[in-house]
Amino acid sequence: MQDRVFAQPKNHIVDFAFNEDVVDVFPDMIRRSVPGYELVIPMGGLMAARHMGKSGTAFDLGCSLGASSLALLSQCDSPQVRVIGVDSSSAMIAQAKRTIDDPRISFCCEDLLTRDVSGASVVMLNFVVQFLDPEHRLALLTRIAQQMNPDGLLILSEKVRNADPLVQTFYDSTHLAWKRANGYSELEVSQKRQALENVMRVETCETHVERLSEAGFNHVVQWFHCMNWVSFAASPTQVLYDPSE
Repeated sequence: MQDRVFAQPKNHIVDFAFNEDVVDVFPDMIRRSVPGYELVIPMGGLMAARHMGKSGTAFDLGCSLGASSLALLSQCDSPQVRVIGVDSSSAMIAQAKRTIDDPRISFCCEDLLTRDVSGASVVMLNFVVQFLDPEHRLALLTRIAQQMNPDGLLILSEKVRNADPLVQTFYDSTHLAWKRANGYSELEVSQKRQALENVMRVETCETHVERLSEAGFNHVVQWFHCMNWVSFAASPTQVLYDPSE
């Protein structure tokens, strides 16, 4: 279904929420709004599947409709892997349960800030931390680093800002042109921007790397960067590859 959530003028712009209106159009919304999304999700799934091998448990925190979970499972034919999708939006979880039928995956409507991920081989956090209170971000990543396997893999994807105002202006203007090219009107762009300004608080790449290191991830690789969007692979150990290969 095409995203028309912000197509009509609104008298009052409320904070963006992952409710039923957004759930119905979410695949179209994120595809047309996030440059590189259609590369980040399958590539992240590929890296996660390679890291897990034939067994293990992955957590997809802030899973929305389960795209990252499906990307991982599509690259793994083993019946022994397990993926747990966690999201605080009951609408997202309900839709994911209705549309995904794979015995290797389960979905839970929980607060990812308190979800235990003990024994995880992989944790995926795709475009999630940007919506969390900045005061909670370090605690979340520290807990993940402590609870996941020492050789576990974290995939963290985020919208970021550039410390250089001129570079940031270039990115912003290019992104605006890209959204126009994808069919969004000026009204839609403006109203969505207002809805997000209080709930999406983005940071620089440097801030993310520093926080990951402080949280206990001793090896961090930025493997993707497209304008204001990046993705990192990180591990509590110093190894991000399979030494047997």
